[in-house]
This record gives sequence, structure tokens and C-alpha cells, in this order.
Amino acid sequence: MLSLHHVSIITSDLRRSLPFYREVFGLVEIPRPHFPIPGAWLACGSLQVHLVVYPEGSFRRNPTIDRNDWHFAFQTADFEAFVEQLTARGFRDDLPQDDPQCMLVFRTGLAGFPQLYLRDPDLNVVEVNAAHQPTIQPLA
Repeated sequence: MLSLHHVSIITSDLRRSLPFYREVFGLVEIPRPHFPIPGAWLACGSLQVHLVVYPEGSFRRNPTIDRNDWHFAFQTADFEAFVEQLTARGFRDDLPQDDPQCMLVFRTGLAGFPQLYLRDPDLNVVEVNAAHQPTIQPLA
């Protein structure tokens, strides 16, 4: 049986991305082996987020939030408190989508649980949701 260990996120500027993930999401930096490529590892519960420096950045050039694009999700037990935390940091859901502080908030979404989306400094789409831990049933 497999389980998810980490998500690797490309950044063009670690000095910009590392504070974003530490401050916005409260992730804690953990030891990282000495790879030839700069980066940082962050703890996220029992999982990890790996920031990897790639100077050219990712293929993403669209400055708007597209929730159908590649993204990953954090889960929170208190969705409204997290929205308030983001709002206190200057994120808003009434900003133009190309504004770096824009977030999309869906309190009743098609997935059946509250979701919000924002972008990191490298335009990676990040979801935060209030999903409950599901009992996974394989498709027949």
C-alpha cells in the first residue's frame, strides 16, 4: 500500500517562497540533505512540502487563479479562521484575479466542503479546504 510522503514545489526564488509557506501556512522548516540544487523541506503534519529552486520557474505564466490547473491542497479543521488569517495578511476575495493577494473562496463548493484558492509567489495554485478525512473506497 502506498501513502503520500511529500509534494515538491518549484520556486524561482527560495528567499521569497520560503517565508510565504512558513508565514501564510505555518509550515516549519525541517532538515534537508545537501542536494546540489538549493531548496527547503517543510513539515506539514505527517507529510512534507519540498521547495526546489528552479531558476526558470515552472511552466505556469497565467497570473490568475485557475482551480482546474495543477494544484495541491492543505486541509484545515477551521476554515473560517483560516479565511480570517488570510484576510489579516491582506488576501481578499474581491480583488482582481491577477492581484497576488487575490483568493477565491467557495464556502459551498461542488466538492461538498468549503474550499479556497490562492497563488504562491511563483504562481502555483494552492487550495485550502475543510474536507473531512474520507473513507477511501476503490472504484469498481
